[in-house]
Amino acid sequence: MSAPPPTDLFLALTPERVLEAVETAGLPCRPLCYPLNSFENRVYEVELADRTRVVAKFYRPQRWSEAQILEEHGLLAELEADEIPVVAPLEFPGGGTLREIAGILYTVFPRRGGRAPDDLDVPLATRLGRLVARLHLVGARRPFAHRLTIGTATVRADLAWLAAHDRVPRSAAGRYFPLAEAICDEADRALAATPGEPVRLHGDLHAGNLLLRDGLFHVVDLDDSLAGPPVQDAWLLFPGRDRESLALRAAFLAAYEELRSFDRRTLALVEPLRGLRMVRHAGWIARRWHDPIFPRTWPEFGTDEHWQRELEGLTEQLAWIRGERRGEEDDPAQPHRAEPAAEAEPELTNRDFFWDWDG
Repeated sequence: MSAPPPTDLFLALTPERVLEAVETAGLPCRPLCYPLNSFENRVYEVELADRTRVVAKFYRPQRWSEAQILEEHGLLAELEADEIPVVAPLEFPGGGTLREIAGILYTVFPRRGGRAPDDLDVPLATRLGRLVARLHLVGARRPFAHRLTIGTATVRADLAWLAAHDRVPRSAAGRYFPLAEAICDEADRALAATPGEPVRLHGDLHAGNLLLRDGLFHVVDLDDSLAGPPVQDAWLLFPGRDRESLALRAAFLAAYEELRSFDRRTLALVEPLRGLRMVRHAGWIARRWHDPIFPRTWPEFGTDEHWQRELEGLTEQLAWIRGERRGEEDDPAQPHRAEPAAEAEPELTNRDFFWDWDG
C-alpha cells in the first residue's frame, strides 16, 4: 500500500500559510488563527486587522474536484440570493470563491455566531420544515453536473477498499461483507422504486449543521451536498424511531408541505439510507486512518469489540430495512400501547448517527 500524498494530511498548512491564504483574499489579518472542529477538512477562524473574524476552509485534497466544490459554492450563492439563511463564501479579488495554496484548495466564509440547538421541539421543527422546503425549491431549479447522486456506488467502493486492504479481521469479514452488501442491495431496490427526479440537497442536514442564535437559524456546511430525494434532509434532522422523534418529523413535514409537496412514499427510504450511512462510516474512518486525528478520535476502531458491534448494528439495521422489526406508529396522535420493557426501543439521537456531532 503506497503512502497517501503529503497534502492529504495538510502537512503544508502551517499557521503562516493559513494567514497568507486569507490575506490573498484581500483581507488583512492579525497574527491570530485557531482551528475549528472538522475531521474531513481543515477549518480555521482568523482575526482580521479590524478585529472582525472570518472562517477559512481548506478542502481535503483528492476528495472533491474543483468543479464539484464550485457547484457547492454555486448552490450557496443561489440560496443566499433567495434570502435563505446559509453562509456563502466570500468572493476573492478578481472574482471567484476558490483558490489554491500549497496544493490545497480553500475558500473564506464570513463568520456567523451561534451553536447547534440542544433540542429540537415542535416550534423549531415547524420552522425547519419551511426552511428546508425553501432550500429544496431552489435545489430543484436545475441539476448538479458534477456532484454525486445518492446511491450505493460510493459505499460499494468503500467495501471493496476494505476487502482489498484487509481492514476487516477474518473473524468478522465472513459476516460483515454479506451484511453490508445486503444493505446496499436493499437500498438499490428502494431507490429504484423512488418517484420523482433528484433534487440538489444539503445532504448532511443534521442538527450539528444548524446554527441557532437569538432565535435565528443559519444552515452551514454543504460540503456533502449531493442530489437525491428530499427525504434525505428530513430523516437526518429527526433520526430517532421513538414517538417524540416521529412527532417532530410530522410537524416538520406538515410545515414543509405548506411550501412544497413531499411524497410520503419516500419515507420508506429512511431505513435503507440509515443503513448506507452506517456502512459508509466504517469505510470513511478506515480510509482516513493515516490522519492522526482519526485514531485519536476513534481509538477502538478496528478492534474485535468494534467489529462485533458493527456486526450487531448491521444485523439489526437489515432487519429494520426488511420490515422484520417494527417501531412506533408514524401518527403521533395514536395512543401509546403498552409494550413489554424488553421490546422498548431506546431513543436514538444525533450522537448515534453523526460522527462529526459536537453539539
